[in-house]
Amino acid sequence: YCVEFRTESLSPQCALETRPYARWMQYLREGHTVCVACQPPAVSTATLRCSGDGHDAHGDQILHWEAIGNSQCQGTWKKIRQLERCSCPLVHSFIF
Repeated sequence: YCVEFRTESLSPQCALETRPYARWMQYLREGHTVCVACQPPAVSTATLRCSGDGHDAHGDQILHWEAIGNSQCQGTWKKIRQLERCSCPLVHSFIF
């Protein structure tokens, strides 16, 4: 499944990332909608969910995220909706 989030804030360190495999962090922007796919091995075998997917989030609850590979690139987002069938666009798509 996929979850759409609206990016509320992010640290300045995201824009400073220059390593080739992590350059995607430079494109994160406040106010953008991002689509995040829950895929193995991040899926818990007990719950069949990804940790941090905002499943229990209600209304305008602010959730925290951190980029893998650069713990200095972090921020907050709000869950918009969960999609059982992923149709994430190529731009602004991420994996748990």
